[in-house]
Amino acid sequence: MRIFVTATNTGVGKTHTTLQLLDIASKAGLRPGVIKPIETGVLGSPVDGSKLFAKCQELNPSLKPLSLEDIVPYQFRLPAAPYVAKGDTPIKIEKIQKKIAKIEKLCDILFIEGAGGLMVPIGKDLFMIDLIESLGAKALLVTPSRLGCINDTLLSLQALEHKNIPHHWYLNLYEDRDSFFEVSYPFFKDYFGFVPLDLTSVFERYIHPDVA
Repeated sequence: MRIFVTATNTGVGKTHTTLQLLDIASKAGLRPGVIKPIETGVLGSPVDGSKLFAKCQELNPSLKPLSLEDIVPYQFRLPAAPYVAKGDTPIKIEKIQKKIAKIEKLCDILFIEGAGGLMVPIGKDLFMIDLIESLGAKALLVTPSRLGCINDTLLSLQALEHKNIPHHWYLNLYEDRDSFFEVSYPFFKDYFGFVPLDLTSVFERYIHPDVA
């Protein structure tokens, strides 16, 4: 199974969430794998990719023969959208797919961490949401708890639904913690009937789709 961890925007907590998912999958008896196809703002080593790789090697020793370049195949210095950061370097989906095939031989479940939000451009007519679709992954939308999260969450979910990409969402409760339950929670609760604050329960929805 492939789970693509995306978000409503940058700085929402994709890496933090993916690190937790690696632990959750391991505790469920699965050998986790991870890849962050594109990381920008790389000065030396990719910070997010290095954290993910170290955690995954700890939980799944089968990944030790892999290199950081397998986990983060595209690394760019400029902290910008991949389309800008890549300069003249072409980003090829085929290269990402080959890396994924290599990693999947060593794991039971693969977590793919995106860059920024769904409409972050990779190419002139290629966006992060297109990468999710092309990889045949299920999506996990990470949304923040700050003011404005309702609009961002609904727009992102609508985009995933428009593409018919299987997905769940998870609210990363780390900003405006004191005001979230007064300002944003009431709408989420009324609109969806629940607010997914427990990542373990969200993960169970992927493993056991019939779980309510």
